[in-house]
Amino acid sequence: MIRILLADDHTIVREGLKQILAETSDIVATGEAANGLQVLNAVRKNRYDLVILDIAMPGRGGLDVLKDLNKEYPALPVLMLSMYPEEQYAVRALKAGASGYLTKESAADELIAAIHKVTQGGKYISGMLAEKLASYLGDSSEKAPHELLSDREYQVMLMIAAGKTVSDIADELSLSVKTISTNRSRALQKMGMKNNAEFTYYAIKESLVG
Repeated sequence: MIRILLADDHTIVREGLKQILAETSDIVATGEAANGLQVLNAVRKNRYDLVILDIAMPGRGGLDVLKDLNKEYPALPVLMLSMYPEEQYAVRALKAGASGYLTKESAADELIAAIHKVTQGGKYISGMLAEKLASYLGDSSEKAPHELLSDREYQVMLMIAAGKTVSDIADELSLSVKTISTNRSRALQKMGMKNNAEFTYYAIKESLVG
């Protein structure tokens, strides 16, 4: 039996995932978590074969939690599940140690297939993502400007490009306005940009936002 910890801050998402898993004979959700601290506490207290982790956790984000899990439990596979399309976060997630990346729009059978593959020691990635990973392995001089950003800077840049204000982002991520402003400033500096409009233009040009 494959024991899974479901980590998502939305109860409705966790309930939906449990319904999908309930239709299988060899997979069971034995734990739930709504934020990063709960994830780490659950893994420290119980044994799981896989963590399904949302990337957009409040406070300490999913990528940060992923890195913590990899440090403490390097043999524990983590499957990232996100509302964001692959082109936004998948490469970062796999680089941080994820065993796979799925969007929340993925079909139920794809989720089950991914669970089986990663719990058997494999990686679950789409063909499009495989191409992106191959290009990512080039030297740093070939990297796109946004690949130089930290995970949080990148997240803030995308949210600003999607039309959200610094205050909106602070509320959504449960962080201070000052922290978001600092990440915005660093992202602008690293990318050689001056304002939010340049973020938006760049993100649209690179197909990072719709």
